Formats: sequence, structure tokens, C-alpha cells
Amino acid sequence: MTQPSHLHPDRLFPASEPAQSIARDLYPAVKDLPIVSPHGHTDPSWFAQNGRFASPTALFLTPDHYVLRMLKSRGISYDALGIPRKDGKPVEADGRKAWRLFADNYYLFAGTPSKTWIDHSLHAVFGITEELSGATADSIYDAIDAKLSSPDLLPRAILDNFKVEVIATTEFALDPLTHHQSMLEQGLIGQVRTTYRPDDVCDPSRAAIVENLQKFGELTGENVSTWSGLINAHRNRREYFRRFGAVATDHGVPTANTADLSAPEKQALLDKVLAGKHDANDAELFRAQMMTEMALLSVEDGMVMQLHAGSRRNTDPLLFGERGADLGADIPGPTDYVGGLRALLGRCGNEPNLKLIMFVLDETTYARELAPMAGYWPSLLIGPPWWFHDSPQGIRRYLDQVVETAGFYNLAGFNDDTRALLSIPARHDVWRREVCGFLGRWVGENRISKSTAQDIAVHLSYQAAKDAYKIG
Repeated sequence: MTQPSHLHPDRLFPASEPAQSIARDLYPAVKDLPIVSPHGHTDPSWFAQNGRFASPTALFLTPDHYVLRMLKSRGISYDALGIPRKDGKPVEADGRKAWRLFADNYYLFAGTPSKTWIDHSLHAVFGITEELSGATADSIYDAIDAKLSSPDLLPRAILDNFKVEVIATTEFALDPLTHHQSMLEQGLIGQVRTTYRPDDVCDPSRAAIVENLQKFGELTGENVSTWSGLINAHRNRREYFRRFGAVATDHGVPTANTADLSAPEKQALLDKVLAGKHDANDAELFRAQMMTEMALLSVEDGMVMQLHAGSRRNTDPLLFGERGADLGADIPGPTDYVGGLRALLGRCGNEPNLKLIMFVLDETTYARELAPMAGYWPSLLIGPPWWFHDSPQGIRRYLDQVVETAGFYNLAGFNDDTRALLSIPARHDVWRREVCGFLGRWVGENRISKSTAQDIAVHLSYQAAKDAYKIG
């Protein structure tokens, strides 16, 4: 297959020698390793139903909030991109028209990881060597659309063709796991797994929290009006999720705060939430206590705990009201992990069965907090660069700031954390290239040997994620 000029074989490697040559030598050992994707947001219905993707637009544009937010920033309406509205008002229904609009504005993505991922996907999956633009919009659309009916482009085949060994989806506590039940019956659980994300019943800032907690009690058969009953409901639901392959929990919280309240304090707080009389401070305290409770449950059942802290979500109330969440209006905020995790770590940080992976959007915490914490606490690992930072420069900043204090083996490897299925190998390739580039510089500086660098590259590209998530 002809290599397009905009996908240079040495892309992302250091520009200077000897680091570039060393990175080039390291890369073949990691290039074709299986993909372990232990955290992400792909749609489980894709794998359960294994149906044809509707259009190139449905594959590349509609599910990708990285793409949507850039187009929005230049005044392009979500209506014109075909993003559904809650009120049912019409939006662009012609996928080709939305694609043309995307292609006309593809130049906006120069320098962004989105362009790197999309270019890689167009070439590696569809054999497209032209660069996407207004002039090539229709020809590329037609080339993709023609291949979408191929058995090789059905979701399960995509996983196999991408050498995806494991992929985890993420579901809320109240999710019926209908698609995972179907996958269990089809023998697919293992390659595809769920993840327990109980934000819908742990976050009192959600408008439906009282109703959600009532449903939670009904679903689990527990009396969630008592604190012990609420924790038993989580214990019950976690066990249910494990039937569908779950090895981890996930918690999307505005802060990393944790708490260790007395039993009467916990019950009083729950009473206030169930009565709908809680304020913002109560909501924060409830979330903080629930994080400690989730850690204690992980000590019991061994599920890995993921903490994604510091996103300021839904900052555009108009967008949220019109179309809902996860459409590009979430912004990073400052995060205090040292103070935040103090209560949790004081309670169970030395428990051998606890493994907590820290993710952060506040890059200032890498060297100041996350690396020293993971470099001491045996229960902590540093998650890979997340969201706004899973980019070439973001990966470089991350490795530069965490490795000297935490080492390589207190890192959780890589997870792609994506909703865009075809971007998965591209994202892992960027990580692998950047790891090789980082190690190439260190070998060139005689800080580590080339053989050690080779071992570390393979570890960070594959085994680290399996170890972090206890995937056998």
C-alpha cells in the first residue's frame, strides 16, 4: 500500500540524531503488538449487534466530540452536522452533506491529534492516500461507504483486524447491560467487557439523583435509605457487572476529594440527599465519602478503581439543554490529588488488594503530586494522559514529568478512552511512537541501555495495561 506523504514512516520520532534512529529501531517491536483497551466509551451495541455502520459520517464525525468541539469553535452549528436535539427539531439528515462540511473545514485540525488519528484511520483501514479536503470529500466518502458493507468492516471484525485483545465499555450503575447480556450469550465477553461507573447513583448534583437511588434500591433489592443498604446495593451491582467481564470501576468526579465520615454522619448525609434538601457542599461531601466507600469495596472484591478527576462538565448550558452531555463543552480544571485522597489513603492506601489509577486533566499535578504519590503508595498507579492531553505533545509532557519520580512501572500503560472505534489503533500508535521517541532520547543520552529501552517500550505498549487492570 502506498504510504501517503502526510503519514511519514518516522512521524513523531525525534528530529535529531541519534534519538531518531534509536526510536526507529525500537518501534518495530511494539508496532504490531495486540491492543489492550481497558477503558473507553465505544457503544456496546456495535459489538452485540455487529451491524453495518450507517455512513462515514456516523463512523468519523457524529461520535467524536474532539471533532465536534473544533467545528463548533469556528461557528459551525451542530444542527448542520446532524447532531440530534432533545426537542426533536430537525437537524441535517444527509450524512454526505455533513461530511462535506467536515471536509471543507478539515484544515482546522492541522496540528491536532484528531488529524493524526483520522489520517491514520483513512489510510490503514480504507487504503486512502489522499488528504481529506473539500476537493476530496465526495471521493473519500464514496470510498469509505463502499467498504462499509464489507464483512471486514463489521464491528467485531474491526476488533479482530485491529488485534484488539481486550476492549472495555463503560456503563452506569442503572444500565441494564442488555447488549452485554447478548454478548455473553454469544461468547464475546472477555474480548469485550463492561466497566462499573456508578456516577448516576453517587453524584447528588445530578437532577435525578433521588429517582436514581430509588431505582437502584429496586434493582438490587436493597434498602438504600440506610447507608449500609446503599453500600450493599453497590456490592450487589458490582458483582453483577463482573458477570459481564468487568475488572474495573470508573468515577468521573469534579474533584479528587475523599472523606471518612462516622456512621451517623454518613446516614445524616444520605437522609438529606434522599429528601432533596442537599446543597452543593453536601453533594461534594457525598461524592467524597462514596469514593472512599468504592475503594473499600475494591479492597473486598479486587476491582481496579479508576478516578477521572478535574473535568468541568457541561460548561455550555445551551448545548446541554438542547442535546445533552459529552458533546465538547467540558473543560479541564485544577485538581488537588494529595489533599483529595488523604482520607481514602489513610483508610485503605496500604491494603494490598487496592489498585487505584489516577487520571488528571491538570498537568501541573504530574510532577508535583501524581508522580510522588505513585512513587510511594503501592495502591496507586498513574493513568495515561487523558482527553485533552492524549496527544503527541501531551504524551511528551507526561513522560517528562512523571518518570524520574515514579519510574516506568508505576504507570498504567495506555488506554484510548475513545468513542470513535476506528481511532483506536491510531491512538495506540501515537502512544507507542512517543514512548519510542522518549526512550530513544534517553538511550542517546546514555541514561538507559538500548536493551532496557526495548523492554520498557514493550511493557508500556502492552503489558502495563494488562497488569494495571488485572487482565490475565
